[in-house]
Amino acid sequence: MAFSSWEWIKMTISLMEFFLLGLAAFRLTRLVVRDYIMEWFRRPFIDVKVVVNEQGVEEEWIEPKGFIGEGLSCQWCVGVWSALFMLFFYIIVPYGEWIVFLLALSGLQSIIYTLVDRQ
Repeated sequence: MAFSSWEWIKMTISLMEFFLLGLAAFRLTRLVVRDYIMEWFRRPFIDVKVVVNEQGVEEEWIEPKGFIGEGLSCQWCVGVWSALFMLFFYIIVPYGEWIVFLLALSGLQSIIYTLVDRQ
């Protein structure tokens, strides 16, 4: 009996698992695109230029280098790859669900912190 991909996903992943995978992909995307801890990973693919504006204040401009730099600076692009990696870890890698769970908790914490920090 052959299943379409959508039928396989509906049978395999529950709504809670889908939510956890989404949070994990969100956190991995944020790590790669924005967080300081992964700057070493982005640095070879971006140029940072410091410019002094009319008020005399220094501003940093980030310019991506080539195709990889453009991809690493795009949260939508990295988000697709992050989702793919999370599915891979969750479905194929032994004990990969622990990595997904850890990143999902971290993603939830990040969202809560952002909401609380707005005050």
